[in-house]
Amino acid sequence: MKPSPFITHLAKELKKYKSRKYRINAQRFFKEKLDQPWMLKGAIFKQLANDAWQGIKGRPKKEVFELCEELLESDLEAHVGFAFDFAYRCRKDFTKSDFARFERWGKTYFTNWGNVDNLCCRALGHLIYMYPELIPRTRKWARSKNMWMRRASAVCLIVSLRKGQALPDAFKVADILMMDEEDLVQKGYGWMLKEATHEFRDEVYEYVLKHRAVMPRTALRYAIEKLPKEMRKEAMKK
Repeated sequence: MKPSPFITHLAKELKKYKSRKYRINAQRFFKEKLDQPWMLKGAIFKQLANDAWQGIKGRPKKEVFELCEELLESDLEAHVGFAFDFAYRCRKDFTKSDFARFERWGKTYFTNWGNVDNLCCRALGHLIYMYPELIPRTRKWARSKNMWMRRASAVCLIVSLRKGQALPDAFKVADILMMDEEDLVQKGYGWMLKEATHEFRDEVYEYVLKHRAVMPRTALRYAIEKLPKEMRKEAMKK
């Protein structure tokens, strides 16, 4: 199928940034082997996304999501980033029914922690904050065979936690993921707990103390990173 004029224009804009000075070696940040071992510098990506958004701003959410689908099907890492970025910019128009689409995107297009966190800490996380009754559906991902969906089950709660919500749900997910063997899943739920400490410091501290004997050190260190020094010291005791 012939790409839409918008996608064609965006692809042309990307070609202007072939030079190494506009890119970073993505393999430095990701353990998994990438089909595309480079990515745009953050400032360049943000500028391109902002410029591209001006061409579709004001279109109905349905049309924007159709363009997102087209971007995702291209399999380019930058296009995945643009798709998730544009979806987030439609957040004022989110409805509960958008969950099924975001879930499908995750199961289909998550290939590294970067695009997991991009969708979960922005569009998907905002949707769940708007409709907390969706959280039990995300908790099911914690038992998925797909490690990226397991990470997603934790990091998708970060938006809500930053706003002082969903702490019991965070603990339920952490319980499920507690002994996960994947390093990036441990870091994911540890990060979730760390974000929770901004609003729920004492509760997270008590949770860590209760589970420190079995919690992997990677997850524990992430979880306590923002706690006061004495709390961190106590939490690290065996």
